Amino acid sequence: MRRHQAAPRSNWQAKVERLGLVYHHITPEQVYWNESAFYEFTSDQVDELESATNEIQRLCLEAGQFIIDNDRFAQMGIPDKAVPPIKRTWEKEPPAIYGRLDLAYDGQSAPKLLEYNADTPTALLEAAVIQWDWLEERNRHETPRDQFNSIHDRLVAKWTELRDYIHARPLYFTHVGSLEDLMTVSYLRDTAERAGIATEGVLINDIDFDLANREFFDTERRAIRAIFKLYPYEWMLNERFAPFLLETYEQMEWMEPIWRMMWSNKGLLAILWEMFPGHPNLLEAHIAAPGSACPHEFVRKPLLSREGANVQIDAPGRFEQTPGDYGFEGYVCQKYYDIPEFDGHRPVIGSWIIDGESAGIGIRETNGNLVTDNTSCFVPHLF
Repeated sequence: MRRHQAAPRSNWQAKVERLGLVYHHITPEQVYWNESAFYEFTSDQVDELESATNEIQRLCLEAGQFIIDNDRFAQMGIPDKAVPPIKRTWEKEPPAIYGRLDLAYDGQSAPKLLEYNADTPTALLEAAVIQWDWLEERNRHETPRDQFNSIHDRLVAKWTELRDYIHARPLYFTHVGSLEDLMTVSYLRDTAERAGIATEGVLINDIDFDLANREFFDTERRAIRAIFKLYPYEWMLNERFAPFLLETYEQMEWMEPIWRMMWSNKGLLAILWEMFPGHPNLLEAHIAAPGSACPHEFVRKPLLSREGANVQIDAPGRFEQTPGDYGFEGYVCQKYYDIPEFDGHRPVIGSWIIDGESAGIGIRETNGNLVTDNTSCFVPHLF
């Protein structure tokens, strides 16, 4: 595993915008999509990442059943009202589309799970399409190389499989108004439409509830009966329409299913360590009460934080604390793992799972910070 400097393509901004990546700069001076570098892996390292991803997915399936059988919901901060639909959807196995494992990896030791983005993962377009286009153009001028990336084809294949399962049309896609979420949802809609599924977009704030007919509707007062939501369940359950969501949950087709709350919660890290202590792909982790401290050489992560918010690292020669609005729900203490540094950059591997199987990777790296957050840039890869 090596990091290389590279010359960005001429007119690269227009090229990525043409493919839907309109958020390519964090600030006018700081790029988000960074093709002035790339990471190189060996075939064996790609095989190891794929194998580790599938293994962690297997462990998570066991952990989901363990959480249900041992009623560990309260410890993870999952509200009582969510438990019945979680249990029902776990048993019924409605379709789950995708997720992203964040892994620490140095190309030598076994990949380590940092967290599972199982409900609303982003950076999908970058991983599936933008870095592939970068590779194809590079291959026209250099010795052809490959990329660990079958994300796009697997997404289209999954939606194709679901054409007969999704009975309601159109399939709605909803999100908040951020540019990052818009890119992810627009790309997912495109893959669904390529599979022959009619879609419609609606912002989460534009969805309302018909009290007489007991159903959600859009701005045109059309009933919503099938929906993919890029909006966390824990937020939805705190909204004013939460009682209606729970009341009508089984009348609608929801993607992702509500049982994903068990995996999008960082308490999963502690459950996994409890079940599989010493596993080579896991880091020691324990659930801590709100306001409590973690032992030295551990990282304190809120159970529900996103984009690296409210994370505290306390290790020899390493201390960092990020701001945010999380932590009231409790924390997980995870053993500190020194992510390898390449020319001052620390990469985190986003390993994508489509329909329960490893499908490829994307890489986001920090520059000077220890915590990957919303200022970290995306860097392509090859092998």
